[in-house]
Amino acid sequence: MNSHPKVRFALTGAAGGYARTLLAQSALSKHVEPAVLCDRDTDKVFALCRELGYSEHQLQICTPSEDLESIPDETIAIVPDLEMLINAQYEVLVEATGNPTAGTQVAREALAHQRHVVMVSKEVESVSGVELAEQARSLGVVYTPAHGDQPANLIEWYERVTGWGLEVVALGKSGEYDLIYSTSKATLSYLDREIPAPEMAELLDLGSNVQETLNRRAELATTLPRKAAADYCEMAVVASWTGTSADTESMHYPIARIQELADIYSTRLEGGILNAHGIVDVFSALRVDGEASFAGGVFVVVRTHDSGTWEILRGKGHVVSRSGRFACLYLPYHLMGIETVETIFAASQGRAVSDRMPTSNVLLAGRAETDLPSGTVLHMGGHHHEVEGVLPVLLNTAEHPESAAAPLYAAAHNTLTRDVKKGALITSVDF
Repeated sequence: MNSHPKVRFALTGAAGGYARTLLAQSALSKHVEPAVLCDRDTDKVFALCRELGYSEHQLQICTPSEDLESIPDETIAIVPDLEMLINAQYEVLVEATGNPTAGTQVAREALAHQRHVVMVSKEVESVSGVELAEQARSLGVVYTPAHGDQPANLIEWYERVTGWGLEVVALGKSGEYDLIYSTSKATLSYLDREIPAPEMAELLDLGSNVQETLNRRAELATTLPRKAAADYCEMAVVASWTGTSADTESMHYPIARIQELADIYSTRLEGGILNAHGIVDVFSALRVDGEASFAGGVFVVVRTHDSGTWEILRGKGHVVSRSGRFACLYLPYHLMGIETVETIFAASQGRAVSDRMPTSNVLLAGRAETDLPSGTVLHMGGHHHEVEGVLPVLLNTAEHPESAAAPLYAAAHNTLTRDVKKGALITSVDF
């Protein structure tokens, strides 16, 4: 590795929104700086860097024929081809292509060349995370999810809380965007979609029958698109690194207010919605006009121990269940690349988000949303990387030991070679 005073990193997917947040923060960081930025649209990357205040003399757009080993340390190379990273001078790869095949390959090559890897692409992680972590450990380098996205934030929060000795009953995140109830208009909105929902005024309190209230809320919000493939992908990553599991393959997705989470995420026998403990899940945050957002943050629900301790904490505003037996500890933020500078520096010092190794205890797979005839191309796209015609599911591999289900993002972009019936799992022999 070079002796440059700052940790130099390479970034793939460098023209994307995530890249902007990382590059903006890197310009302020005392510890890390970009060395090489990779994206097919090199002009867009150049323009982005200039907009963020990088000087023109710092930036050099390179062609595939150029020798990156000769680029001075002070220069940020902008390259169009992932293969060019092999000969570039950097310590840490930040992988943000979102492409399972390309992202896996570039991460493998970085590790093989004794570079640390900070994984932003949850799609890559869901397919190849276990393999890449094993490769990194065998080579004595770091492979880790990136702070700033919910998986790493939640994994680290889980490690801290369990390190205190608390039993985690459930862990998860809110959906990317809140459901907002307008008390003046009696409407429910999600992003730019708004529907009339006068009945929600009666459902702002959880009431004595938790499941009934959640069912009624869900009925009111049926037309709003609350679920996303990205949520399933992120929870698969979290389950892999923490050894937890999914309670149901489609997850519960309750519509919940923050103060209700400790009541909702307990077992059915204890008045909640879970069938077991140690569960990953996602909820849709419900708030009224003017209330603070959960901001796509993360949470753990723990079993309390000393009632006096938790009553003191309830008095300080912490979320404790009505029974006093559970509490929700949460972080209402994820700041994308603003936080990732910490992960890059930590990786260079030999530290990952977790000392654990990920496992294949949960598989992110897909079920056909409708009948899919042979010849169908499983296109992947959109902001949340949905796979067209396929519903994401989380399978606990211990319960499906003989399953031939394919990882969702290994199936993406492939062409089906046989018919797949509605509701059937997409398997590796289907493409």
